[in-house]
Amino acid sequence: MAQYLIKKILYSILVLAGVVVLVFFLFQGFGDPARLVMGQTGDAKTQENIRKELYLDQPKWKQFLLYVNDVSPLAIHSGEEISTKQLKGIFIGGEQKLGIKVPYLRRSYQSKREVGAILMQALPGTIMLTIAAMAIAVVIGIPLGVVAAVKQNTWLDTSAIFSSIVGISAPSFFMGIVIAYLFGFVWTQYTGLQISGNWFDIDEVTGERIFSFKNLLLPAITLGIRPLAIITQLTRSAMLDVLDQDYIRTAYAKGLSKWIVVWRHALKNALNPVITAITGWFAELLAGAFFVEYIFGWQGIGKVTVDALEKLDYPVVMGSVLISATFFVLMNIIADLLYGVFDPRVSR
Repeated sequence: MAQYLIKKILYSILVLAGVVVLVFFLFQGFGDPARLVMGQTGDAKTQENIRKELYLDQPKWKQFLLYVNDVSPLAIHSGEEISTKQLKGIFIGGEQKLGIKVPYLRRSYQSKREVGAILMQALPGTIMLTIAAMAIAVVIGIPLGVVAAVKQNTWLDTSAIFSSIVGISAPSFFMGIVIAYLFGFVWTQYTGLQISGNWFDIDEVTGERIFSFKNLLLPAITLGIRPLAIITQLTRSAMLDVLDQDYIRTAYAKGLSKWIVVWRHALKNALNPVITAITGWFAELLAGAFFVEYIFGWQGIGKVTVDALEKLDYPVVMGSVLISATFFVLMNIIADLLYGVFDPRVSR
C-alpha cells in the first residue's frame, strides 16, 4: 500500500509541475503588468522599477525559473527576498538560503495584497459551499440510486432516471439563474431566501460575523444538482450489476433480510464507481463553482477569480488555478486510498 501511495504522489507532483508550466506561459505576457500595476499614471522610471520588481526585465526562461522558485515549497531565496516577500517557512544557509516554505503566489496587481492571503480568505466560503453541495448529492443520490435498482422497472426507477437525466443536462449557470429568480425573488416572501448573500451576516450590534445557513441553501442546491444526478445513475448501475452476483443469491438463501443484503453487502461492493464520482466531483466543485458563486454573490475563490479576470489581475487568476489543481490532485489521492479500503485488490 505504501509503494502504491508513493507512486500516486509522484504522479501528482508531475501533474502539478505541468500545471505550473501551463499557467505561466498562458498568463505571463497578457497586457503590460507594469501598466496594470501603476494604472494610467506613472512615469518611465516608475514603470522601469515595477518591471524590475516583477522580473520583467529578465529573459523569459529566467522569469519562468524565478516563478517556479516562488511557487515551489522547496526553494532558494536570499535574505532580502525572504524579508521583502515576507516568506513563511524554515530557511537555512548563508546569503542564499534553502528553505521549506509556504508557496509564494506573488502580489495582486490591483490591491497589492499577497495572492495567497486573498485566496485563503475566500477559500472557506468555497469549501463550505462544496461540502454542502456534495452532502446534498450524496445523502440523496446514493439512497435514490439504491431504491431505483431494487425497484427496477417501477415508477420509482423511472422517476429517478428521468430526474437524473434532467439534472445532468441542465448547466449549473442556467439552474442557478432559475433557482435564484424563483426562490430568491418570486417566492421570497414564502421561502425567506435572497438572490445573493455571503456565508456570514454581520451582527448590527456587535459587528461580529454570524454564520448564515439560509444564504448557503440556494447555491448549495444549485451546485449539487449535477453530482446528485450522476451519483444516482452510477449507484443504480453498480447496484444492478452487484445484485445479479451469486453471493447475493447465497446471502438470501442463508435467510438474511433484504435490508442487510442490499445495504450492507451489495452497496459496499457497488461503491467503487460512486467513490470515483464523489471524489472527482468534490474536486471539480471546489475548482468550478465560479458561475454559481458569481450568480449568488457568494464570496469564494470562484467569485474572486472572476472579479480578477475582469480587472486583468493575472497573479490572482494564476494562484487560483494552482490552488484548484492542488485540490484535484489531493482528492485523487484520497480516492485512491478509499479504493484500497473498499477493494484491497486496487493497492496490489
